[in-house]
Amino acid sequence: MSQTKSPLPREVADTYVDELIALDPVLGTYLGVKESHGKLPDTSPAGQEAVAELARATLARLDDAERLPGADSDMERRCARLLRERLTAQLAVHDAGEGLRAVGNLHTAPHTVREVFTLTPADTEEDWAVIAERLRAVPAALVGYRESLALGLDRKLYAGPRPTATFIGQLTEWSDTDGQGLGWFEDFASAGPDALREELDTAARAATEAIVALRDWMRDVYAPTIEGAPDTVGRERYARLARYFNGTDLDLDEAYAYGWAEYHRLLGEMKSEAEKILPGAATPWVALAHLDEHGRHIEGVDEVRTWLQGLMDEAIEALDGTHFELAEPVRKVESRIAPPGGAAAPYYTAPSQDFSRPGRTWLPTMGQTRFPVYDLVSTWYHEGVPGHHLQLAQWVYVVDDLSRYQATVGQVSANCEGWALYSERLMDELGFLTDAEQRLGYLDAQMMRAARVIVDIGMHLELEIPADSPFHPGERWTPDLAQEFFDAHSSRPADFVESELTRYLTIPGQAIGYKLGERAWLLGRENAKKRHGDAFDAKAWHMAALSQGSLGLDDLVDELSRL
Repeated sequence: MSQTKSPLPREVADTYVDELIALDPVLGTYLGVKESHGKLPDTSPAGQEAVAELARATLARLDDAERLPGADSDMERRCARLLRERLTAQLAVHDAGEGLRAVGNLHTAPHTVREVFTLTPADTEEDWAVIAERLRAVPAALVGYRESLALGLDRKLYAGPRPTATFIGQLTEWSDTDGQGLGWFEDFASAGPDALREELDTAARAATEAIVALRDWMRDVYAPTIEGAPDTVGRERYARLARYFNGTDLDLDEAYAYGWAEYHRLLGEMKSEAEKILPGAATPWVALAHLDEHGRHIEGVDEVRTWLQGLMDEAIEALDGTHFELAEPVRKVESRIAPPGGAAAPYYTAPSQDFSRPGRTWLPTMGQTRFPVYDLVSTWYHEGVPGHHLQLAQWVYVVDDLSRYQATVGQVSANCEGWALYSERLMDELGFLTDAEQRLGYLDAQMMRAARVIVDIGMHLELEIPADSPFHPGERWTPDLAQEFFDAHSSRPADFVESELTRYLTIPGQAIGYKLGERAWLLGRENAKKRHGDAFDAKAWHMAALSQGSLGLDDLVDELSRL
């Protein structure tokens, strides 16, 4: 009788992905699993507990796998340390009941339910029949989410009033996207084939009715119950959430001080660039406001999408073979316009596992039709090339050398966002931002990430503003002060600033990962340079770094330094 071979860590990780897809069909759609496209996850407390129980069982299997011969190879070791760190952090968040108060302007279950339709295949009548099936699953998914929030109310695990009010506003918009009584799901379904018109319209109306019912419950039951609850989370909750998003136990006071150090450095550089654009400008943001009116810009939504596509195509041509070595599937990335009703920030979605759906960047227009260039160039280096797209698409391309888990589910936010911010800096280092408008826009984007570290940590921990700050020295942070600071140190319009602050209240500890992640990437590169001396090969290092999968920040610095 033959014996079944015990699995090593990478096999344990990939089994976890398969089992997680069964619980979370949205994940399946992101990964291109056809069988997932007509389903939605169980968002109720029972559904959340099933995901947690899978994590516990996987950790137990990992204990056994790490004792096997071969588990100490580089590939197995990296996968094991990521899987253990991620599942442990995930369980800490779950066990604290964070999933029972997940309310805000992004990354909630309803946001995920809506967004997945934009990634579901919609090319054939068969595809649309599957979409109709998924539309019919929307009401149950929203009811499950409401059950989770209701349990949170019973346990006095409250979301903040400000994120709640914003979320209610989003639900209202989704229920009547155009102000003419047409909901988002109905608008989406209108593109389907005539042969399925009645089926699609009926399912879409039911989805909209479920959105309205959730909105009414949030407005009439949830919001009054949490009235007076704090919008901020305090040090204990913040540390736990920061661990989840950054993959390390941060020294939060050191990170706060680093944010201020970067603020002062960047402010000096911004003043220098602003002087080239508008001599004598009182602040760099006065010069940026001047660019809003008089700088180079793109007119039209279709035109800006085309222009952003060209920007990414040009970056690929310039970088491939010189600073990166890109496989053909990785060279394809699409520029898209984001559906209305979401957060204000651009974002990226990774390719499916077979690259049948390419990586895509998404621009929320927020009703605009005129787009200043200074605000877009470094952002698309961040979201597209060489940022999120090159990293996440490369993970998909080398999945056989990693594991599906490392290339997909195991993402550490600060690793990915740190790489994307490092990419902006890399393009500046390589001379792609010599134009004063574009470089000031890049520095403004960098300043926004430094400000995130300051205000996200500062307001949630209610820290004191340093004495050398030009802004309210000696006072303690509040969300209102944070919004005032952010508004004074950003070129973004007021609705963007408000959306950003609500985001920080919605997902504490995530926004700091951009700057802290960039610091980890820079430190890893510097250590590798010291190790290799004159023999350091930046192209080889970049490709090796992009091919090792995700890691938490402590592990990331260690692994990058070895390359």
